[in-house]
Amino acid sequence: MRVVYLGTPAAAVPPLLALLASAHEVVAVVTRPDRPRDRRGGSPQPSPVKQAAQEAGLPVLEPPGGRDPELPGRLAALGADIGVSCAFGYLLPDPVLAAFPRGIINLHFSLLPAYRGAAPVQRALLDGAAVTGVTTFVIDAGMDTGPMLLAAEVPIHDDEDAGALTARLAEVGARLVVETLDALEAGQVEPRPQPEEGASLAPKVTGEEARLDFTRPADRVADAVRAFTPAPGAWTTHRGRRLKVTRAAPAGGAGDQGPGRPAGPDPGRVAVGPDGRLLVATGDGALELLEVRPEGRRAMSGAEFARGARLGPDEWLGR
Repeated sequence: MRVVYLGTPAAAVPPLLALLASAHEVVAVVTRPDRPRDRRGGSPQPSPVKQAAQEAGLPVLEPPGGRDPELPGRLAALGADIGVSCAFGYLLPDPVLAAFPRGIINLHFSLLPAYRGAAPVQRALLDGAAVTGVTTFVIDAGMDTGPMLLAAEVPIHDDEDAGALTARLAEVGARLVVETLDALEAGQVEPRPQPEEGASLAPKVTGEEARLDFTRPADRVADAVRAFTPAPGAWTTHRGRRLKVTRAAPAGGAGDQGPGRPAGPDPGRVAVGPDGRLLVATGDGALELLEVRPEGRRAMSGAEFARGARLGPDEWLGR
């Protein structure tokens, strides 16, 4: 089939590369316009998908929005059979969907109907889920509500943060996209409505939401660290300055009063173990901060931070 690919971030690159290596023909790529790499500004940079498309010699369209009035005509002129979208970043109105005889299919990083929305990977990690997956579906007017095509289940590793899990889902999803187009072309799959049972939403994560709440159980705080890494970054405060936490793990069960474990109902209280580990009390036990990044400084181990900060006997996080 002739395909137009729509995507923007690094996670959308593996499906594009898989399509380029398949029997299907990618005739053009649609991505968001160049933008500064971070909030500090700087010169606009092409999206990872645009870079991959240019390396492959593909035409690139960069509409200012999904409702760009010129976009439907430009897409229709390409003569593609179908659109394939992954993390494009724009909602696609009916005129854009109608530009393709077979519509647009989307690769979503969850097992639909669970985690519909912008942050399915982060929300799954926040919930402490053991399994997630990828789903291809036909885009309709709703938010990830269109009829499903194929899905693949993916177990979540205990030490996996959102960045690592997203990258792994992108690779699994890349294969699923090609399988979906192959099956559609051969008439071996039909879109099926999503069930209402098990439906949930995955709204975009905010920076304030990424502030760690140490009154919660240790394993849930560790889940939050995984969910918010690398972006927007799990954080707390120490001595009035922001402290990012990039890796953490429960230091023991609620009844474990091991050496150096912050004890008592003092969530946020800091202690240093005899082995130098940086520990903080949570709602049900101790959490070890394995890696942190103080404001304006590089990432370092929790033990290194504890030595440099010369922590006293009455130290707190989040105050």
